[in-house]
Amino acid sequence: MKLKGSDIVVECLLEQGVETVFGYPGGTILEVYDSLYKYQDRINHVLTSHEQGAAHAADGYARATGKVGVCMATSGPGATNLVTGIATAYMDSIPLVAITANVPATALGKDSFQEIDIKGVTIPITKHNFIVKKVEDLAPTIRKAFKIAAKGRPGPVLVDITKNATISECEYEFVKAEKEVDNKKVNSYQQGEIEKAIKMIEESKKPFVFVGGGAIASDASEALKEFVEKIDAPVTDSLMGKGAFDGLNPRYTGMLGMHGTKTSNLGVSKCDLLITIGARFSDRVIGNAKKFALNAKRIHIDIDEAEINKNIKVDLGIVGDAKAILESLNLFLKQQNHPTWMKEIRELKDRFPLKYDLDRLTGPYIIEQLDLLTDSEAIITTDVGQHQMWAAQYYHFRHPRQLLTSGGLGTMGYGLGACIGAKYGLPYKHVINIAGDGCFRMNMNELATASRYNVPIIQVVFNNHVLGMVRQWQTLFYDKHYSATVLHDKVDFVKTAEGLGVKAVRVTTKEEATAAIKEALNYDGPFLIEAIIDDDDKVFPMVAPGAPIESVFDADDVKNK
Repeated sequence: MKLKGSDIVVECLLEQGVETVFGYPGGTILEVYDSLYKYQDRINHVLTSHEQGAAHAADGYARATGKVGVCMATSGPGATNLVTGIATAYMDSIPLVAITANVPATALGKDSFQEIDIKGVTIPITKHNFIVKKVEDLAPTIRKAFKIAAKGRPGPVLVDITKNATISECEYEFVKAEKEVDNKKVNSYQQGEIEKAIKMIEESKKPFVFVGGGAIASDASEALKEFVEKIDAPVTDSLMGKGAFDGLNPRYTGMLGMHGTKTSNLGVSKCDLLITIGARFSDRVIGNAKKFALNAKRIHIDIDEAEINKNIKVDLGIVGDAKAILESLNLFLKQQNHPTWMKEIRELKDRFPLKYDLDRLTGPYIIEQLDLLTDSEAIITTDVGQHQMWAAQYYHFRHPRQLLTSGGLGTMGYGLGACIGAKYGLPYKHVINIAGDGCFRMNMNELATASRYNVPIIQVVFNNHVLGMVRQWQTLFYDKHYSATVLHDKVDFVKTAEGLGVKAVRVTTKEEATAAIKEALNYDGPFLIEAIIDDDDKVFPMVAPGAPIESVFDADDVKNK
């Protein structure tokens, strides 16, 4: 049948099983929005308050569901406003398709109104991108974009469509999308590598497993659990790997790296075999690369060959889908036993528990209450900073896709859009965004999106009236030179939220905070809790920038220095 290009766009989204898209209209994309109007009974469009919010919402939807998220925007500033969200998805390997429209093909390169070369702009922050200038190319390109976004190491793909391609007509034929991308096809490892890994595991006396976001992307949690039990090892994770391994499992030692636990940082430094699964050895994880896990042989399992030996040299790299590789290892592995090593790890856990001031309202207290009152089952989104680290430390993430946070790019303002997107993806789950006051003010306009659609999310703002993480560095490393980090102004977040149609309360005590969380969890609509905490609260443990991870210190170490 013959269809307009704009109708083909929507038909292709339906082919791919897309139910919800996030976006903001404008001149060049009007044809697509006219088609969305005609198809509104089959596909849901969520109008965000800003295009960046649309990108983050699509990202949050993708992280929460494992599906490809979709956002769209018009040309020029609409398209460039997506850039931060696209970059966020790229750094964390999130499958996303961003659809933008552009001026007619005949007007390209003439500085036309709201013209921008968004394909050129996004080359470094997309897995692939396209510009479609002819209607005949639309359907094949969109189908290809979804496949690229999901296959192998996931990532964002941009499809820019000139306006003439949305107006013109051509023949369209429905093509059923593949049910899922089979990442086992991208495996390039050999049986000899599996045998070598097994030999290294059998020779090890002190193995440690380090898990990253790749284990979540490959749905490897069940295989991971079996693997860890078979090799009798403790488990640590990166920020992106949270939930790949049950945070309440006795083998779990907490996060690794700059704000990782002492148990994980010291344990990895003591181990004789480090098995890394789907992690890229970020500088925030490894500290001083030259001194990272010096006592250990290293096995690195990753779907992206470029990650092997990129940041850390390894003894064995196995390229392929983490789930498939772990299943192969589990098939041939004999049960290992390391009672002395596991006892040593348990003693470290007993000696170095996470702790905070119990006498007043703090970020960790609120996170623990959220954890308790949601039975560790909520979806948690965060912005970036101290609150992000407290969430990672004190909430027990028991399942994959529970923590949605900007790990690689560190995007302040990410959380609220992601929270809305996650709630659309998993409407039956409690979805809670944790933000600091500095982050929240960047994209708090998305509260208007939540109130417009009455999306029952919970927004928690830790208000310490400072840029907390930057201030912490200024305190510890810059002689308390608090340059541009103090936010003692007249902004009232409760009134702002109420003005945007959201119920809001301010809490200053532990009792008030607990009561507010209970009320929010039972409220049918968006709810904001502003928690006033001390401006000098810090995230501990910590590793100084560039230091080896075994030099991890906490508040007691600072006090006794």
